[in-house]
Parts: sequence; C-alpha cells; structure tokens
Amino acid sequence: MRYIPHTEKDIQEMLARIGVKNVEELFESIPEPLRLGEQPLGLPGSLAEAELTAFLGRMQNRNANAQDMSLFLGAGAYRHFSPALIDHLISRGEFATSYTPYQPEVSQGTLQAIFEFQTLISMLTGMEIANASMYDGASALAEAVVMANRINDKNEILISRTVHPEYRQVVETYTQSNAIELIEIPFAANGKTDVDSIANRLNEQTSAVVLQSPNFFGVIEQYAGLKKQLADRGVLLIVVVAEALSLGILKPPGERGADIVVGEGQSFGLSLSYGGPYVGFFATQDKFLRQTPGRLVGETIDREGRRSYVLTLSTREQHIRRERATSNICTNQGLCALAATVYLATMGKQGLREVALLNVRKADYLKNRLRKIKGFSIRFDADTFNEFVLECPKPAEEMRDSLMQEANILAGVPLATYYPELENSLLLCATELNTQEEMDRLAEKLEGM
Repeated sequence: MRYIPHTEKDIQEMLARIGVKNVEELFESIPEPLRLGEQPLGLPGSLAEAELTAFLGRMQNRNANAQDMSLFLGAGAYRHFSPALIDHLISRGEFATSYTPYQPEVSQGTLQAIFEFQTLISMLTGMEIANASMYDGASALAEAVVMANRINDKNEILISRTVHPEYRQVVETYTQSNAIELIEIPFAANGKTDVDSIANRLNEQTSAVVLQSPNFFGVIEQYAGLKKQLADRGVLLIVVVAEALSLGILKPPGERGADIVVGEGQSFGLSLSYGGPYVGFFATQDKFLRQTPGRLVGETIDREGRRSYVLTLSTREQHIRRERATSNICTNQGLCALAATVYLATMGKQGLREVALLNVRKADYLKNRLRKIKGFSIRFDADTFNEFVLECPKPAEEMRDSLMQEANILAGVPLATYYPELENSLLLCATELNTQEEMDRLAEKLEGM
C-alpha cells in the first residue's frame, strides 16, 4: 500500500470544508498543556545498527525472565521444555508465512497440518470432532457457552468458581449481551466443585454446567457422576482444560461425560511469551457439528484418487448467511496450532505420558517438602496435577514479594487477587523444568521467613 501524505492544499481544502481557519483552531478543544505544539518529542538521535542492537539488548536485560529465576508460576501459562525440532519446523517459510486457508485448494500443507491438529485434539479429549483451533483457552470456553445456548435454547449457565477467574471474566464479556445468565457454583473444603450445589441449582432453564479439571487450584475434579442427571434434563457438560499436558495421564473428558471440551494448548510447544499468542482447542460430539464455531478441515480424495484435504466447514459470516454464522473467530492461528501438532507428534503417546508423570512427581516432591515447614500447610486435601495451594502464615502477596526481592524466586500467584477469602494462600506450580535443587532452595527460604 502506498502512503501519500496530505499536501498543504489538501489540508486547506479540508479545513475550509469543515469551517475552521487553521489546524490550531481544529484542535483548540484539547487543553493547552496536553498539546505538543512545536516542541520536539525528545527522542534520541538515530543509531548505527550495532549500537541499536546493543541498546535493545540492554533494554531486554531489564526484564525479568523465566530463565534467570526460579519459577513456580503456572495459573494458566506453563513453562515446559520444547524440543528444538518445533521451532525449526514451524520456521520454514511455507509455514511461517502462510495465512488462514481462504483458498484451500492451494494450501494442502496448511490444511493437512490443521487436520492432524484436529485429530490429535480429538484423541486427547476423547471427543468425536475438533475444530481448527481458537484464539486461546478463555475464548474457547466463551464460545462453548454460547454454543450450548444455541443447542438447547436455555440461558442459564452454572459455572464453577474453580474455573480460571480470567476465563470466567472472558465468558462474562462474551455473554453480557446474549441474555445468558452466569451462576457461580462454590467449591468445597477440599478445593473441588461443590457437586451437591450443582444438583440443587439445576432447573428447566439450565443450559450447561462448566467445570475445569485440573481446576484453578490444581485439583482434579471428579465429574463422571454428573453425566446422567445432566443428560436427563438436557443440560450440557462443558469441561475446560487450562493445563493441556494433564491429558497425558488423565482420562479424557469425553470418556467422563463431557459434551464439549475446550482448553489451552500453550503447554504443547509454545513459550510463555508474556501471555501469547497461544492456541485454544475446541472438541465436541459429532451431532453438534453444525453448531461448532470456527472451521473444520476434512480428508477426502481428489478426482484422480489422491489423498487430499478440504475446508469442510466454515461458519463465518462471509461464507454463510450472517444470521446463521456461529462464530467470528476464524483466524485459527495456524502457526500456533502447527507448533502444538509438531510437539504432540514428536512426544508421542508415551512421551507425553512420561512428561506428565514427571510433572506430577515434581509437584508432589515440592508439596511434601513444603507441608513439613512449621506454619505452612497444603490448603486442599485432594489429588493434584502440577499445581497446588500453599497456606502461608501471613499474606501470600507479602511472601511472594519477599522471595522475589531477596532470592529471585517467583513463588506463584497470591490467590487473594481472585479469592478474598484465601488471603494467605499461594498457588504454586512445578513442571519438568523445576530442579530438586531449586525446590529445596524455595523450601529453605520459606523456613527462614
């Protein structure tokens, strides 16, 4: 696109058309102290490339990063090992520069990668179909809630308080103009969703129940028993997975009664990157195919009998009647989905299981080490994956800040930010990258506080 600045003649014609004498008069509604006027911006002079590189390097080094500290932070974004093969493959020009497959007949490589992604997500979740990815786990959950409303035309959603608080905020934003009512379900003393409360709140307007497992406290929810009573009332069960690596050892949600499974795939080969871009996944039953948001790629054969891939379903308003469009999420972040696909294919079923087990063992080691420190305790007595809640003898935010300043340890998330009743609780995470030495060091620092 060419950039053609306005000429002085253009400016004078525009000012005359709107009835002002000059640019100063045009902006006179802006308070004088806020106007730049003729003063320079105060920007430094230009630099040579080497000087600029060194300057940016110094700027970068001022940031805290996951490599230079002991990191026990999870809460929806996890530090995992990513094989070098992933960046090597997704950096190939044909992948790094490709856009979403608007012209599927000329994008066979992209379509095949998406098809493989869908297949792997279906296998992990135990569902019949999966779409070609979403922006992230939070927006995938919001789309699932809206989809449930489309399916059964009911407008009440029971959502557990143990669902990631920021996921719940995104759902609230998506549904505030859809006449969908969100009702929070409390958690029990063991950190699990209060299932009895769900049963008591079910009524004829209940559209879906939303659970997260492992939940925001790291606790593994037990929800298989809900299936029958929900199905009898035509209520859908939506299960969200914020830590996708847990699917390496946990029974797939689809085999435990879920109707829709959504989640965040960042753990599969995507770096933390200050929160994105990540990749959401969305899987459900075949009977809901026409209500599924986004797009799906299918496998077929061409007229010469060769294996090929096609954009089978695309529900965006440009392709179908606007009133029948089911979602405006169409940019499938193909490169992120490809990274997840390469990660899963590289690790394989056994490799994924081994990494998941390593996470459980590391987190259990840390949990058992910390529970022995005087004044500290594990907040919830329940099975966990790679996160757990530590009850501290004083406000968790104060503990976290002290560890960061004195020992360069980022010790998780103070839960009072989201749960005022848990003021002294700290959410910690241990992955395969946390060494025993740094876990022992965290314990020693806590012993001295």
